[in-house]
Amino acid sequence: MRKDKLYFLTFISISIIFLIIASLSVKYFIKVSANQLIEVQLESSKREANEISRLVSYQLTGGVDKKEIIQNIQNTIENTHHGASFICVMDWSGKEVCHPDKTKVGEKVNSNQSLLNSLNEENSSDKLYDLLMNQIEKNENNDVISEIIYLSPVEDSDLIVAAHANLDKISAQTRQLKTSFYTIFIIMGVLIILSTVFVVRILGSYYEKQLELKNTNLESELINLSKLNADLVTYQQKIVDDNTNEEQAEASSDSGKKRILTYIRNELIPIPINNIAYIYTENTITYVICFDGKRSTSNSSLDDIYTSLDSSLFFRANRQFIISISGIEKIIKYGNNQLKILVNDKDVEIIISKNKAAEFRQWLNI
Repeated sequence: MRKDKLYFLTFISISIIFLIIASLSVKYFIKVSANQLIEVQLESSKREANEISRLVSYQLTGGVDKKEIIQNIQNTIENTHHGASFICVMDWSGKEVCHPDKTKVGEKVNSNQSLLNSLNEENSSDKLYDLLMNQIEKNENNDVISEIIYLSPVEDSDLIVAAHANLDKISAQTRQLKTSFYTIFIIMGVLIILSTVFVVRILGSYYEKQLELKNTNLESELINLSKLNADLVTYQQKIVDDNTNEEQAEASSDSGKKRILTYIRNELIPIPINNIAYIYTENTITYVICFDGKRSTSNSSLDDIYTSLDSSLFFRANRQFIISISGIEKIIKYGNNQLKILVNDKDVEIIISKNKAAEFRQWLNI
């Protein structure tokens, strides 16, 4: 249940993050794409208006009758007002001379001069979307479906070729663009969220197995360490019992020395083996530490002392330390398969390498 809840919360979190990012970015993408679409249509309308203007001027210069030219233009552009943009011709008084919708011929042109001026600005290319969208909102209330976006006067005549933008068509194209973007983002979002949750679930399962394996190893090490400390207590109790039973008996021939000679300054001090907690060397000097904390020195090396001690009571932990079975307080795991021996002196930490750890365990099980 906890895993399912975690995956569910992951799914919700990714979904919320994606929705926030998508809501901010989709508007920008729509605006940029619509702006480019409108800019292409605007440039196309300008080019078409300029070409017709030059064609009319050329025909008038060639002596073609003006009425015939107007009739030919009317026949050419008739019923083209259903596209995103179209061309019409008007005179300087603002009366329609040619229009794709014949019913408009002869009527006065009703254009938004502020929109026309804005579209003709040099830096208006990045504002086309906002300009036309604002105009579409206004025209929805006024029932106007087109606006003049460019004027191209015919040289040496009173005619003007005007490029119109079909606002209803542009609005429909923009809505279609929005629908396409939202559809793409929804599909992409579903794929990203599901694939991310799937990957998180796979990675989570993998790391859960690794964690379970690690916990199993830790439990095994803890059991082994507990057993090791239990063996320590058992062995220490055995030594105490043996010492009690043999307190009045003579030491056996293989039991080693019963005391060693040490020095405190210039005073010679014999120390019973049973009083020694641990022995260590530092800066070529050998120190003998008793259970009561007293420290004395010895002229013998650590190797010489160890050979004279009872191997069942003392263990050579490393090159620096010899420890007494009775001086060990606790055994804990240290590093990679190493052991740390804690003694009465809290400032002393005796490390047994992984190579000697097995020998130490065997020593405790004697």
